[in-house]
Amino acid sequence: MNAEKRIILDVDTGIDDALAILFAVKSRKLKVEGITTGYGNCDVHQVTENTLRVLELAQPRYDIPVVMGSDNPLFRKRREFSAVIHGHNGLGGYELSGTNRTALEEKAADFIVDRINKNPDQITLVFTGRLTNLAIALAKDPTLPSKVERLILMGGALHVPGNITPVSEANIHGDPEAAYRVFHSGIPITMVGLDVTGKTKFGEKHFEQLMNALTSEQNELKAFLNHIFTFSFEASDSLNEGKYRLMHDPLAVGVAEDHTLVTCEDYYIQIETKGALSSGATLTDLRHPQTQINASVCLSVKDELFLQHYINTIVS
Repeated sequence: MNAEKRIILDVDTGIDDALAILFAVKSRKLKVEGITTGYGNCDVHQVTENTLRVLELAQPRYDIPVVMGSDNPLFRKRREFSAVIHGHNGLGGYELSGTNRTALEEKAADFIVDRINKNPDQITLVFTGRLTNLAIALAKDPTLPSKVERLILMGGALHVPGNITPVSEANIHGDPEAAYRVFHSGIPITMVGLDVTGKTKFGEKHFEQLMNALTSEQNELKAFLNHIFTFSFEASDSLNEGKYRLMHDPLAVGVAEDHTLVTCEDYYIQIETKGALSSGATLTDLRHPQTQINASVCLSVKDELFLQHYINTIVS
């Protein structure tokens, strides 16, 4: 049997990050070495509290440290949070039970640097939010790219529209300067962007399957999932997008588990940091063959296989 893949998960815990945390913790293929937090769907303090409470709900089989990170982009003003998509507290207004878990005193970037240096070539980074914490870690230790097994990030859009501007995806748009530094660092990157996450439509049939599979011993988990999926369906429907939840962040975790879920192509991705409409765009020159490569970009996904695996993992 293959050994568990060791990951550090960086989140900005709103709804899809919560779904990703549950997935990663319950996975038998992953070992979560730590969870680092940053602003995004909420401020970093709310994100960290959400993360601790979701972790308590997940009941991990081993200790998982949580470490607070940045509350602002590197150089620009933080974008306002979207209560329509994630509710006032990031979790659709759901109040999870309290927990005695607390975040470590150290900073997220220091935690990343320390763990990678103590475990060179053994840890995969999975980032489901802004790349700010990683950019800071790279500034502290520019040798990190040669020691990280791989960075799997949820972010970007290559052949599809953005979801914040016509061309920019939220996580890259939220701190394009951090993304620029990461993409130009030499770290091995798998970009799990809107090209594939936009196809992972967790709909009402999946929701019914999940609810029916959860047992009476999982009532608290069931109540939470019932609320956040119902909230998500209503939010999506109100935006005329249909009644489903796109599984953006869980797919990044899924790719960490099994890269055969997606088909990728290698490109040299550049990050736009200047344009009013294009800031945060992930661009490549498609006019010519790639002479340089800095990212493996996911372009197709076995969406139904992934969604079924997600359900089976959560109910296990």
